[in-house]
Amino acid sequence: MLSQQELITNAETHKHIETVRKYMRMFAVELLKRGEGHDASKLSDDERPTFTEYTSRLKGMTYGSEEYQKCLDEMKVALDHHYAKNRHHPEHFANGIDGMTLIDLIEMFCDWFASSERHSDGNILKSIDKNKERFSMTDQTTEVLKNTAELFDLAFRRRMEDGDD
Repeated sequence: MLSQQELITNAETHKHIETVRKYMRMFAVELLKRGEGHDASKLSDDERPTFTEYTSRLKGMTYGSEEYQKCLDEMKVALDHHYAKNRHHPEHFANGIDGMTLIDLIEMFCDWFASSERHSDGNILKSIDKNKERFSMTDQTTEVLKNTAELFDLAFRRRMEDGDD
């Protein structure tokens, strides 16, 4: 039989667990919303023509190369609009990544991961390294993103081995 103090502690622990679950559900719902609306502005009249012209060209380029950067420079008007409308881009904030929320960072990470898969020589870990310099990321943020990429890669390989899509 549990003591009175154990019963009180267990009740407090159960309450804490439920509160954490509530907050995690809030995060999950927000992430699902972000996923549904991700990059919708690329389909707008302000961005669609430029992205139509450049997306296939960028696909064959190495991320961060001079050729890649030249295309970004040529896309400036559409990209400025895109960054203004999409807070998962560091360019959305005057202080870059430091202005972001954890939700923004998760969407940014997923965007970078998916974008790395669009390039024939894409590699999320190399992209993170290039973005560390591009966005003045701290070592800590860089390592968290790399750890997450490695976890995603491991989970992806396991799913493929199990025959899941």
